[in-house]
Amino acid sequence: MDLFSSEITNLLPKEGTVNYYGKLFSLKDANHYFELLLHTIEWKNDEAIMFGKRIITKRKVAWYGDKGFAYSYSNTTKYALPWTNELLALKTLVEVKTGEQYNSCLLNLYHNGNEGMAWHSDAEKDLKKDGAIASLSLGAERKFSFKHKQDQSTISIILEHGSLLLMKHTTQTHWLHRLPPTKLTTKPRINLTFRTIVG
Repeated sequence: MDLFSSEITNLLPKEGTVNYYGKLFSLKDANHYFELLLHTIEWKNDEAIMFGKRIITKRKVAWYGDKGFAYSYSNTTKYALPWTNELLALKTLVEVKTGEQYNSCLLNLYHNGNEGMAWHSDAEKDLKKDGAIASLSLGAERKFSFKHKQDQSTISIILEHGSLLLMKHTTQTHWLHRLPPTKLTTKPRINLTFRTIVG
């Protein structure tokens, strides 16, 4: 690989685009944003309705946006809070880096490696179809995996502290993704997913 090349390659072999930009921050700045978000975001345990039962997750979430967007998934609906100054600064940085525009951000707080996310795709009707979703990771390094919906082939990447991953085009149509639990870390991770709500 040419260390001086600025070209970002597509991690997926077909039917979608996933770009990994690596670390956007120095360790000092990444640590600063992690601590700031950990203590200033309005974190709440996530809720989901599964098989008619209300499930409360250990993982915590928060939802911010340009206005009070409604966002529905897992049979629950959230309403966006107004942007904080820090989130707006991060959104601007991510927009410049990816060349995309976003109007909202769903944040996840994983307290340790025991907490993860099952296979899913972000294809809710509230989201812009084939729109870009930028995923900014802070805190513990974690493996992130993709699985093709038809041939079941998988691809995995380690998301570093302060790194950026972009999913766009038909990725959500053809691929599932997940954050598998791991015993390799006991430290927390914050994930910011910048996205576009329509309507």
